[in-house]
Amino acid sequence: MATDDPLQKTNPEDRVPDAAASGHLVVFDEVVKRYGDHVVLDHLDITVDRGQHVTLIGPSGSGKTTILRLLMTLEQISGGLILVGGRPLSHMPGPNGSLKPASEKYQRDIRKQIGMVFQQFNLFPNMNVLQNITEAPVNVLGLDRAEAEGRAEELLDMVGLREKIKSHPTQLSGGQQQRVAIARALAMRPEILLLDEVTSALDPELVAGVLDLLREIAHTTDITMLCVTHEMNFARDISDRVMMFDKGKIVESGTPEKIFSEPENDRTREFLSAVL
Repeated sequence: MATDDPLQKTNPEDRVPDAAASGHLVVFDEVVKRYGDHVVLDHLDITVDRGQHVTLIGPSGSGKTTILRLLMTLEQISGGLILVGGRPLSHMPGPNGSLKPASEKYQRDIRKQIGMVFQQFNLFPNMNVLQNITEAPVNVLGLDRAEAEGRAEELLDMVGLREKIKSHPTQLSGGQQQRVAIARALAMRPEILLLDEVTSALDPELVAGVLDLLREIAHTTDITMLCVTHEMNFARDISDRVMMFDKGKIVESGTPEKIFSEPENDRTREFLSAVL
């Protein structure tokens, strides 16, 4: 950020009021993530508005998936500030208006707003499809089981798998398992849906069906989406904004039309020429 930006301050508690007042649903303010001496994210600034679809593209190892993992608190930041819905993710209120490192309970509460679909399906093998979808709404959100099961049936209709409601993951194809994983994420009624290379583990003939489902979700709901993908046509179709990453930084950001048709950065042009 520019040095005169009100968020550009030393301490997280100094930056939170200004970042929260910005009105963005997700804010990454000068976020750093490092493993030892290796910097994965280098003072990253991102804002995502409610209902916006943002796609992250770039070479493997550029930091894209790390962004999603930080939002899910599967990783913790090394510096900077992340806000979700105006609340800091890595810090929580302390005494006298200060901030202290966030507890797991505090982060779990914020995480209720976020659903994530991973590269691997991560379904519970000992549970059938219905149980996989209803487990978290019942035990995390506290929904009545009948309500959770009704919601699961609606979602299975949407993903075209109502007839598989009693099947176990081992009885499903990869594409079917990923559809169940999408239904499971949506069952939590998240404000934000994170998609991490959701077709990368699928056989080529199964990819189109999953992408068509995600297109439908993007075009028919107001859910905010943050997507990491190498499927460039999909990114073009569903995105309001596309960000090109390289070496932990955003090298270019803009509309799909701009990024895919008239990229300005040499690294963007080089990457797109290799994947399109």
